[in-house]
Amino acid sequence: QVQLVESGGGLVQPGGSLTLSCAASGSIVNINVMGWYRQAQGKQRELVTSIAGGQTTYADSVKGRFSISRDNAKNTVTLQMNSLKPEDTAVYYCTARVIPSGDTRYSDYWGQGTQVTVSS
Repeated sequence: QVQLVESGGGLVQPGGSLTLSCAASGSIVNINVMGWYRQAQGKQRELVTSIAGGQTTYADSVKGRFSISRDNAKNTVTLQMNSLKPEDTAVYYCTARVIPSGDTRYSDYWGQGTQVTVSS
């Protein structure tokens, strides 16, 4: 069983910073893509950023402010969020494309989500 556990959400003032972390655990053969989505109240879930093989992608709305990094040895991914804006307020979800032990195909796994609120 593969699990993703996020940490690091909270309340921050506009212009502030937060770091989100996500750790994948369980019987894992390989992880391809890791990333972060977010879902604001009343809106659809959207891709924020992803990382695979050292290549990163970012939503236009976070370029230059957010940075994703990954530790392949520890199966962790980190999202550094700077210059936060009220419109960044959302539940942030970690995701990973994983081959679990006993399987040969990738499956997508999700964390439980962590709330980020940007407000003065």
